[in-house]
Amino acid sequence: MLGSTFTLETPDGVSLFTYCWLPDAAPQAVVQIVHGLAEHAGRYARLAAALSDRGYAVYANDLRGHGRTAKTAADLGFLAEHDGWNKCVGDLWQLNRQIAARHPGLPIVLFGHSMGSFLAQQLIIARGEGFAGAVLSGSNGRRPVLAAIALRLARLERLRLGPRGRSALLHAAFFANFNRPFRPARTPFDWLSRDPVEVDKYIADPLCGFGSTTQLYVDLLVALGEIATPARQTQIPKQLPIYIFNGGRDPVATNIGRLVAAYQAAGLENVTYRAYPDGRHESLNEINRDEVTRDLITWLDAVTTH
Repeated sequence: MLGSTFTLETPDGVSLFTYCWLPDAAPQAVVQIVHGLAEHAGRYARLAAALSDRGYAVYANDLRGHGRTAKTAADLGFLAEHDGWNKCVGDLWQLNRQIAARHPGLPIVLFGHSMGSFLAQQLIIARGEGFAGAVLSGSNGRRPVLAAIALRLARLERLRLGPRGRSALLHAAFFANFNRPFRPARTPFDWLSRDPVEVDKYIADPLCGFGSTTQLYVDLLVALGEIATPARQTQIPKQLPIYIFNGGRDPVATNIGRLVAAYQAAGLENVTYRAYPDGRHESLNEINRDEVTRDLITWLDAVTTH
């Protein structure tokens, strides 16, 4: 595997720190990874190694307000002053077009985890023609009624603290319940994985686990409502293969059945769903991660090899 990094300059002047992992021989297809909230693309190096061993090129950028795209620690958890979510979607499409130029004719599969899966949902609505398939890990479907209350709260907290403010109330509203099913918990992040080594690596990483700004919460909650509307979901290409997977005890994926049902109701013809019993939020960092990775590669091989 050949690993490298580069920066992708956006039209509004943001430098997106981007990883590229290439197989030793000419790639057969490309996987574009979108990481989750309060983490970064570098955490997917193990997956990239497994994929490159099977002939896949892998690209992943640190999102705005994340990883090495964030210029300072104060920028972590802040997408943009205005329209940050759609700017992130635009960034992903910009990277997609660069991938297509670097690897003309190769199929590109989009992989999104957690918040990255919600960005991926929006991207396949807007630009589904640019992908040979989409993978959604640790995702969710239509938001619960309480999300509307959370959005009102986020807007009030933004008014009180400003768009770059950080609200302990919002953080608790989003994350306080995630660890509850795993009490007594060893750490505040036991909900991520049953593997204590992986949890400790996350906690020790200065680019993980940070609090988000009020503006990011507003951006995210607005987007969750929009991507779950049937009118938007019917814009996804009907024959686009989609693979959805999560841990059976993932506290983020509580409405995942609604997403699968919604995609089927939208007429999508090739939706595959798999849940791993007792798994938590980060299936790729779980104790059965080798199984999860094998299943992912099996699916990728099927949709990229004709």
